[in-house]
Amino acid sequence: MAKKTFESALSRLEQITEELEDGELSLDKSLKKFDEGIQLAHFCNEQLDEARAKVELLLEKDGKLEAVPFNESEDED
Repeated sequence: MAKKTFESALSRLEQITEELEDGELSLDKSLKKFDEGIQLAHFCNEQLDEARAKVELLLEKDGKLEAVPFNESEDED
């Protein structure tokens, strides 16, 4: 099996969301899909946290590396 990427996990998560929103799955299948979705969301969140940490390391100020956290409140607008 190919290595899971953020993009493939996000795509699968979107597919699961659509399947659950359709409401045509049995309760058992819905629970299995929901569990898979939770695992994928956790994986995606970890990938985003790693990417955020890398970006913070790459930000440079006054010739020195300085971690500058993202302003998450701006992203919510």
